[in-house]
Amino acid sequence: MIIAIDGPSGSGKSTVARRIADELGFHYLDTGAMYRAVALVALRRGISPDDQANTAMIARDEPIEFGTSGPSSVSIGGVEVTSDIRTKEVDGAVSAVSACPDVRTALVTQQRRIAQGSNIVMEGRDIGTVVFPDAEVKVFLTATAQARAHRRCEQNRERGVGDTDEGALLAAMEARDVYDSTRETAPLRAASDAVIVDTSNLTIDQVVANIEALVEVRRSGQRESVDGQEG
Repeated sequence: MIIAIDGPSGSGKSTVARRIADELGFHYLDTGAMYRAVALVALRRGISPDDQANTAMIARDEPIEFGTSGPSSVSIGGVEVTSDIRTKEVDGAVSAVSACPDVRTALVTQQRRIAQGSNIVMEGRDIGTVVFPDAEVKVFLTATAQARAHRRCEQNRERGVGDTDEGALLAAMEARDVYDSTRETAPLRAASDAVIVDTSNLTIDQVVANIEALVEVRRSGQRESVDGQEG
């Protein structure tokens, strides 16, 4: 089973997806970390995030792996980058990198490779629309920009990385929302058959419970289908 969780930055995708994967015994894949890893390598090599040819080459040539040195670790080209991809510099570069069609094509290929044959919770911005349009469960998480900026500020404080100026985060988040939702390639939008969940005033437990209920409904439908065929 593939559970696709999409939504804008700060909507709670990562926290919710990790919890669901842990509780259901599924694998977890943060696709946003993949774009951040490509952006990080580009910055380290002195490549502009707008240089589509060279950022696409990184996405094609550098394999990205998860959990190689810990359950939430990320590596690219064999180098562990878990903390390095959460800096302010990467925050400023990742939108341009993720808007490159060839980068997205290369990373979608990697995402499908990682997910092959697995029960997986995958979160990002185009999982239900592009990466796995046939995912059994599709959820689009959203929240007000103010709520999302506050969450990201708190996360950055806890991690000790990234910007902790809530006003600056709000402005950056609103700008990225516009950028991501209007880009030509795989714009941020809910799939037509996704369940939309506004997390602004919900606890993590409430969001997780809502999604796990959807998963159970889907599993029940699969069991009924199998039973009907056998009968």
